[in-house]
This record gives sequence, C-alpha cells and structure tokens, in this order.
Amino acid sequence: MSHELCPGYDYDNRSLCCDINQLNTLKGSLQLPLQFLSRCPACFFNLMNLFCELTCSPHQSQFMNATKIEEGNVVEVQYYIGQTFTNSMYNACKDVQAPSSNVKALSLLCGKDAKDCNATNWIQYMFDINNGQTPFPILPIFTDAPVSGYTPMNNKTFACTEGLDDGSGPCSCQDCTNACGPRPNSLRTLFTSWGSFCVRYPSVVILGTLILVVASSGGLIYMRITTDPVELWSSPSSQARQEKDYFDSHFGPFFRTVQLIITTPIEDTFIYSPYFGGSDVPFGAILRKDILHQVLDLQLQIEDIVATYEGQDVTLMDICLAPLAPYNNNCTILSVLNYFQNSHDVLDHLKGDDFYVYADFHSHFLYCVSAPASLNDTTLLHDPCLGTYGGPIFPWLALGGYDETNYNNATALVITFPLNNYLNDTVRLGKARAWEKEFIDLMKNFKNPNLTIAFSAERSIEDEINRESNSDIRTIVVSYAIMFIYISLALGHIHSISRVMVDSKISLGISGILIVLSSVSSSLGLFSYFGIPLTLIVIEVIPFLVLAVGVDNLFIIVQTYQRDERMPHEELHQQIGRILGDVAPSMLLSSFSETVAFFLGALSNMPAVRTFSMFAGLAVFIDFLLQISCFVSLLGLDARRQEANRLDIFCCAKLPEGQQAKTDSYLFRFFKKIFAQFILKEWVRPIIVAVFVGMLSFSIAVVNKVELGLDQKLSMPDDSYVMDYFKNLSMYLHTGAPVYFVVEDGLNYSSREGQNAVCGGVGCRNDSLVQQVYSASLISNYTTIAFTPSSWLDDYFDWVKPQSTCCRFYNSSGDFCNASVVNPSCVHCRPMTPDGKQRPEGEDFMQFLPMFLGHAAYASAVDLYPDHTGVGANYFMTYHTILKESPDYIEALKMARILAANISQAIDHKVFAYSVFYVFYEQYLTIAYDTALSLSVSLASIFVVSTVLLGFELWSAVIVCITIAMILVNMFGVMWLWGISLNAISLVNLVMCCGISVEFCSHIVRAFSISVKKNRVERAEEALAHMGSSVFSGITLTKFGGILILALSKSQIFQVFYFRMYLAIVLLGATHGLIFLPVLLSYIGPSVNKAKVLAANSRYAGTERERLLNY
Repeated sequence: MSHELCPGYDYDNRSLCCDINQLNTLKGSLQLPLQFLSRCPACFFNLMNLFCELTCSPHQSQFMNATKIEEGNVVEVQYYIGQTFTNSMYNACKDVQAPSSNVKALSLLCGKDAKDCNATNWIQYMFDINNGQTPFPILPIFTDAPVSGYTPMNNKTFACTEGLDDGSGPCSCQDCTNACGPRPNSLRTLFTSWGSFCVRYPSVVILGTLILVVASSGGLIYMRITTDPVELWSSPSSQARQEKDYFDSHFGPFFRTVQLIITTPIEDTFIYSPYFGGSDVPFGAILRKDILHQVLDLQLQIEDIVATYEGQDVTLMDICLAPLAPYNNNCTILSVLNYFQNSHDVLDHLKGDDFYVYADFHSHFLYCVSAPASLNDTTLLHDPCLGTYGGPIFPWLALGGYDETNYNNATALVITFPLNNYLNDTVRLGKARAWEKEFIDLMKNFKNPNLTIAFSAERSIEDEINRESNSDIRTIVVSYAIMFIYISLALGHIHSISRVMVDSKISLGISGILIVLSSVSSSLGLFSYFGIPLTLIVIEVIPFLVLAVGVDNLFIIVQTYQRDERMPHEELHQQIGRILGDVAPSMLLSSFSETVAFFLGALSNMPAVRTFSMFAGLAVFIDFLLQISCFVSLLGLDARRQEANRLDIFCCAKLPEGQQAKTDSYLFRFFKKIFAQFILKEWVRPIIVAVFVGMLSFSIAVVNKVELGLDQKLSMPDDSYVMDYFKNLSMYLHTGAPVYFVVEDGLNYSSREGQNAVCGGVGCRNDSLVQQVYSASLISNYTTIAFTPSSWLDDYFDWVKPQSTCCRFYNSSGDFCNASVVNPSCVHCRPMTPDGKQRPEGEDFMQFLPMFLGHAAYASAVDLYPDHTGVGANYFMTYHTILKESPDYIEALKMARILAANISQAIDHKVFAYSVFYVFYEQYLTIAYDTALSLSVSLASIFVVSTVLLGFELWSAVIVCITIAMILVNMFGVMWLWGISLNAISLVNLVMCCGISVEFCSHIVRAFSISVKKNRVERAEEALAHMGSSVFSGITLTKFGGILILALSKSQIFQVFYFRMYLAIVLLGATHGLIFLPVLLSYIGPSVNKAKVLAANSRYAGTERERLLNY
C-alpha cells in the first residue's frame, strides 16, 4: 500500500509512522485530487510527497506538532511546510486540466476558481475539515526558516517540465504551459484573414497594388546610372577619395592618357660600331631607322587628327598638355622620336664623308638616353635632346622591353600623349573625348606589316565596358527567358493529357514573374525619387536575386495549395486563407531576414555594395508584400478558373464538366518516397555529415589564400583591343604610375627651416621629403618607389642662381627675358654677390617664383596664394615601379602611405601620397575586414529575425545561421579553387549569397519546427518532403538553367563573378539546404513544439485533416 500511494519513497527498513488503516484513510481522502492531478506525473509526485510525509514519515517530529490529543488520538496538528516546496508544488499543478469539465483541476480542488487559487490557500483548503475529505484539522504553517524548534518539510520537488526518476516523462503541454515551448504567434491568424480577404475581393487588391506599383515605379523617370568608377568603388569619406579631391582642387585632375605600345615582328638585331672607338652596341629591331620613320609617320598622323564636337573642329593642340604655353605651344609627346624633335630630317641627320659616318641617329640616341635634358649633344651632330614641348623625354617612359639600363636593347616603343583633364568643364571634356574617339577609330583601322601596335585612350575602358554591357544584354535576356519559361511551365501540375490547358498555370506563372519585376522597378523608382543613383551591378544582379527569392515563394504557395485537401464546409477563400496562414510566416521569415540583412549591408563603406544592399533590401520586401496580396488574389482567380474547367490563357473556353482527383507531383513523390528516406537512413547520415565537415574544413584552411583585388583585364570583353594593351603594358613597360607626394598648405617656404624640410640639395635635412623619397628609390623592390622625385624647389634654387643664364629680366620693364635673347637690358635676377649666391629667403623667395613657374614644367605643381604672396599646396612627383597584378598595386599604395606618414612625422607637417589608382585599390586595404563585418552583421540580423519569427526558438535560429555560415565559408573555398578574387563585386555576391541561403534553409527549419511527427528523423523527413520539393523546383531548377547561359557571355566579369559565383551559390545552397540541413536537424534539431502540436490538433480536430496529420 505504501508503494502504491507513495511511489518513489524508500525509507529502507526503518519503521513508518502509519498503519494500514491510516493508509486506507489517506487513499480515500485523496481520490478526488488523484483523479485529476495524476495526469501530470510531477504534480502527482509532489502532492503525494506532501501527504505521505504528513502520514507516514519517520521524521514527523521535525516538522509536525500535535496540538490536540483526545483519548490517545491526535485530533489536531500543526504542519510546518517549506514555502519553497509549497510554491513548487503549486507551479507544477496550476495548469493541469480537468478534461471532463473543460476547466483547470484546481478549480475543483481549491474551493474557488483557479484564477483565485494560490500556493497557500490551496493547501489550506485541502487540510480544512470543511472540505469533507480531511479527518481532523491540519494547520499548515508556511516558512523556509526553522520555527519554535521545528524544521519545515522542504523535500525535493519536480517541475512539470521534468521527468521523474522512475522514467515518467514531463507533463503534457496541455497540463504544463512551460512544457509547450514558445507559443505559436498570431501571424497565422493575421495571414489567414488577409488571404481570405484577397481571394474574396481580388479586383480591389489587384487594382490597389497596381496603383502603388505604378506610383513607385514612376520614380524611374528620375533614374540616374553611375558609371564613374570613382563613384562606384570609392566612398566620399575615404582617405583616398579625400586626398584625390584635395589634389584635384589644388592642381587640377590627373591628365588623360593616350598611349601606344609599338613592337615589330622583325626579330633581327643590328650592331652599331662607334666611329671614335668604344664597344659595339647591339640595337633592337624596333630601333632600326626605317622602323623609326614608319613610327614617326604614324605619330604625325595622330597629331593631325581632327575631330568634331558640337560643330567645332578639335585638334590635338586644343586639348593636349602644353606646360610652357603660351611661350611654347607644342604638345607634350613622350616618345623616343622627340629626341629628334619629331622630325624626319633630324632623324636622318648625320655627319660623315664618303667613307665613314662619324655621328648619326645611333650616337644621338645613346647620348639622349643618358642625358635627356641636354640642349646640345656632345657628338658632331650637336642636336638637342629636349622634346619640342620644352621638357625631357626620360627613356624609361618612352622605351620598353630593355634590360637594366641598356635602352639600346629595347623591344618596344612607348608613345604617350598626355591630354588635359577637366573637373567640371563638360564642353572641354567633351572635346577631349571626341578627339580620343577619332584616335581609337584611326588605330583600329591602321595597318602596317612591320608594326604591331597596342593602344589605349582614357575613354577606352569605359567604352569597352559599355560595349560589353550591350553585348551581354542578349545573354542576360536569354538567361531570364529560360527562367521565365521554366517558371510558367513548372508551376502547373498536370494530372492528365486531356487537362493540360486546364491544369497548367502559364498565366499565373507570368503574373508571378511580372510581380517580381514590379518589385524591382518599385525599388528602383522609390530610390530614384530621392535622387539615389543606380549602378550597373544593381541593374544586373538585383533582378536575379529577387527572382531567386520571389520564385521560391511562388512555388511554395502554389504547390502547398496543389497538395492541400479542402476541408468539409470550407470555401475556396477560406482554404487559400488557411494555406497562406500556414506558409506566409515562413515567407515572412525568409524575406524579412533578407531585407534586414541587406539593409544592414548598406552600412558598408563601398558605394557599390551600399547601393546594391539598399536597392536589394527594398526590392525583396516589396516582392513579399506583392506576393501575399496581388499573387494570392491571382491564385484565387486561377483556382476558380481551374475548378470551372476553363482553359489556361484562353479562359473563355472550357472543357466538359468533370473533376480530376488530385495527385502529388512526381517531384514531391520523389522527395517524399525516395530522396528524404535515403539521406536520412541510419548509415547515410554519418557519411553526409563527414563529407560536409570535410568541405568546411578545407574551405576554412584556404580562406586566407583567396586573392584580393580585381584584375583589370577581367573587365574587358575577350575580343577587346584593350586586352592587347594590358598584356603589352605588363610585358614591356618598366615604369609604373606617377606618384605625387603632396605637401598640404601651411608650410613656410620663405624660411630656411621650411625649405630644408623638403628640399634635397646643399644644406637640406637628411630626413627631408626629397631625401626620404630618394632613399626609398634606392630600395625600390621594397618601397615600389622607382626614382628620385622631381623637385620644383631645388630646380628653382638652381634656376635663380646668378651663375645661371635662365633667370633674367628686362631692367626697364621687369618682364622675363628668355635665355636665347641677346640684349644688354637683360640682367640676372640675382647679383653675383655672396648673398646673391645664397638661397633666396623672405621676400626674395617669392620675387621670381611666379616667373619660374610660368616658364618651367612645374606650373601645375605649386598652388600659389592670390597675388603671389606665398606658396600653398604643392607636390613632388616620382614614379612607382612597374605594377602588374592587383597585389602589386595594393602593396604600392601601402608603401607610399607609410613613406608619406614618415615624412609627415619628420617635418611635422601633413604630407600625403597620391596616385590615380589609389581610389580604386584603397578598398583592398580593408576588404577582409569589410567582408567579415558585412557577413557577420547579415548573419546576426538573420539570427534575430529568425528567433523572433520562429516564436523565440533560439536553437532553430542557431541552426539556420550555422548552415548559412557553412555555405559562406564554402563559397570562399570555391573562390580559391576557381580563381575568383575578393573585391567589391564578389562581396556583393557574398551578401546576396547570404540572402539566398536564407531561402534554402529557413523554410526547411520552420517546416521541421511545426512538424508533429514523433521523432527528429521523421520530422526532418516530413520537412524535406514538403518544403524540399518547392525549394528545389523554386530556386535550384529556376536558377540552374539561367546560370548556364551566363557561361556563354563574352564578358570575363560575367564568366568569373556571375556564372561561377552564381553556380556555386545555387549548388552550395541546394546541397546544404536539401542534404546537410535535414541530416543536422535529425541529430540536433529543436525538440517538438508542444504548443504547435496542440494548436494543430485542436485546429483540425474532427476534420479530414486530422487523419492527414498522422499520414
């Protein structure tokens, strides 16, 4: 009897303080409580604990006091009960139901309604003799502390969520609120009502959404597309962008470049033997005189190009860089032929007789490459080396393919035409672009069997990208057409050949596609209203993204409807409303997760990534809103058409009456009967886990091996002439881009201290700007600084010396007197005195500086104050070493900034390094951090949204994020294997991958969480069968056909960053979402949500659906 009434109590062999009669009395008194409370094992155990200790415990003397004894019988006792025990017992029993009366059991056991019952008054009622069950008064005293020598009974209790030691499980959800887990949210009710409304009033919903879409898309008339690479890749707040703006505002933008790299197919070399002795000198074939004449013909032909802009003729003289104008209007042409002043006659000039040649172009060339600034060579020719524009032609700029300084071994000639660039002058910029277009047309049609020419103009890259974009339109259209056709055909579920046109959903599929495109146009239009410009990445990528997300949801809605059985007395609008209540929370989970992830991705400093994230986030959310409104109404109309046996598209025609029984699709049956059962077999699951863990481990190992940067050759079509130019650029050139060390405004150059801080001559500091750059050039392999910088300050000191004939002026007018003028009124700027021979300081420094800058190649290098009262910002120019690949450019930027920082620290004044490519490569200094931040923020947002929308099921959200993180890490493994570098384009794709991965994972996890099957494996199998087929047909198959077409694109960027990455995203997403995730859920998925089971049971109780829940 004691074991029956007091299960789990074991007092060993000790005597109990009760006999069989007392136990029988106890049993009779507790019949009513036991009838109701035994439903919950923990509640039952705690209650019997209370009474068994009262009746039989050998420790009664510790917590019981007999206050009245009559004739040897106890007739009243005090029972000291721990408050902790009291509260725990009440909490375990407060939710237990009395099924027969449909109320809580405490309402029948507490003497009052359950809502008024608490831990103490319940026990007081049970111990009150007035309840008809208690044989004598028992006075409970509730305390956790000892009182009057009595220690309260505070035995161990079990919560209703806990199992007992005898193996009994936790209480049911119905009898224990805490055992239910998170309660289902109210979204189901909301979406059910909304879906029913959309089906009942389709015209109102469709017209309303159409008006909103048209109004939103109206902003497209204000649409602007940004093609400026600087605006695309460089943030206005970035260091490189601010330095570029500073440079442009003080010195004008970096000049435009037109360049030719000329080689010859002739391979023979020839030997020049100097007449006056010396070693024989081998010359490359490109330096043969006849070849040079042919090159000069081409150069002169280019100089004679006349373009037309807005009815005006444009010549090279109108747009070229002429640093000594107006005194010398000749254009700067960096060409070896400028050693011969671009003249056939000078090239043919020689000294000799009938027997010997004493000096000719060979000797002049050899002299000029060693002294390019010479006005008179030392050979018998006495020809100048200076170019016609008045400046030197440095051999490392005009020759290529030589070894060390043996310029005679050159295998390529490099001709560069620097053109003026304009910051805000569209007319002059238009003239330059018009002339460049004529140059490109000339070079495309130029033919010479002795010359192989690679060429490029400033506009070439932009032109070729635009041409590439236009040629890729066909590829993109074909890609989307394939996806559209598939969607239109795959949405239908054909039951028989005779009903093909009834069961097909071509019109519904087309409507779904138009909804997807409407969401894109609405997003673009809304942002265009606010003046936010688009980029080509937005236009090319977002339709693909929204199609992936949107089509998946379309398939889920339609296929859930196709598999559903209408319940008795249920109308169509109620059925579709119920279906929307089932699937819309899952759609909201994925769409809202993606939207938040994308909007947080807009925090990126990269303009291209930021713009994409904003447009994508809004487009995805608008697409979701249109799907749960307009598409649901269209689905209702289509369902009525199908039920009326009307034909798809030709809805006025109909078949004879006859209802076809619903059958599951082949894909659904494959997933349910074959695929799901196979991958969840006991022996298959460990293999799948091992394979995916191996993939993850490999990807983690190679993450840091993924290259940074964007190879500029990838931006060009395969058949572009610029590809040859890029190839020859890295093959022949020996000098990289110019780099300017800019000294910001504020340094006093009139003082000796200010001069010594930057100059490089006598008396200058060893850590001055020029000295530090010079020192860096000595270790160019490390610093990437190739040469000593040109120093306007040191040249000015030399120019103004009294020993020089350069600085003279007319003593009568004060005007500059050219060195070639012979006139007694021309006097030296400074007297031949000890003071005059010193460096000018104070007012003397500024006296002749404007004159110097007006007659030297430094006119743009110094920004003088108004009225020439002082020197503002200025720069010292040198060159980087040859830079071939993205890592070279990134390293050059890093080293130049380090050098500039050292100079700034040494001279205590701000100096920064600037080169034209810095704005494009600065992003790679922080690309790894930006990538980690963007993806982490996206994952964090997905976790938060998933947690909330899954009813605060933290573990479900964790599993979603783990799977998405694995997909992202594996994407890096694919990038390393497939040679895809990390840059802004691939970062956009990774952010997009994060969003699409939500589609692959969240639907499966939510289906698992609401499954009512009895164990994890069966729940995973059901989730995969029902959602897996929709995800597979909705995303995987839709995208697969479209992606394969991208492989045919001529654009290398499309082939690498879109075909390869998109293919990897779809394949990794599908394998993780449809293979790994169900297996992971079968092992560690969240336990069944009892609240959802209870809700499902009550919702379908007594209906046909009750049988389907257990199918």
